[in-house]
Amino acid sequence: MTYRGRVKNGAIVLDSGSQLPEGSIVRIELESGESLASKAAADPLFRMTDLAAETGISDLATNIDHYLYGHPKASDAG
Repeated sequence: MTYRGRVKNGAIVLDSGSQLPEGSIVRIELESGESLASKAAADPLFRMTDLAAETGISDLATNIDHYLYGHPKASDAG
């Protein structure tokens, strides 16, 4: 028998309120159509590395508060 559903919050939710007996063994197949890859292409968060800009600041991760808020650099605080 075939059931249809969608993934919601990491769980499979069956369409039309269908329920399977607890402990049922199931096989999941993705239907052709909209997939994670097509959603990823539309979501800029999946392309974060493509959107990143080269700043030339080699210690940006260490001294982010200095560059954003003017705090003393980590190497100067010691």
